[in-house]
Amino acid sequence: MARLRKAVSYRRLERPYTRVSRFKKKSYIKTNYNTRITKFMMGNLAKDDFGYCIKLLSKEDLQIRDNSLESARLTSNRLLEKNIGSAGYLLRINKYPYHILRNNPIASGAGADRFSTGMKKSFGKPIGQAARFKKGDTIFEINVDKKSIDLAKKALKRASYKIACGCTIHIEERK
Repeated sequence: MARLRKAVSYRRLERPYTRVSRFKKKSYIKTNYNTRITKFMMGNLAKDDFGYCIKLLSKEDLQIRDNSLESARLTSNRLLEKNIGSAGYLLRINKYPYHILRNNPIASGAGADRFSTGMKKSFGKPIGQAARFKKGDTIFEINVDKKSIDLAKKALKRASYKIACGCTIHIEERK
């Protein structure tokens, strides 16, 4: 299996290139890419009167791959579930990774000139998905009671280690 490219390759937020062709079917990305994120909301889904909302905000415009979001979700959810229990919090991922990442594979090695198309068909093959965040957008959101604020902050701090950007934690009181 091929390794993932570094996050720096896809992190910058630019307008995605869209192929324009005389033939309509060549203008679209042909894929049904399944996201690696298994759940977008965890914890106590029935309760909606938690006292505090702790948010993980991005400090810059960027794209975050779905596998990065999933690993951040796993680490924070594991900490919360172990210490509070699944009834004491509500964890939410705020954006779905719709943006499809593409790569133009260039062959290397002996005889590569016979296989490679160069830039002739450079639209690229789909290799993954990413969610697009602007500066100040909420990546994760945890709703907890007052006694669990410190633990929720610790969980979001752990999640920020898995994301390739600077993040801030914002606490908001619900009335």
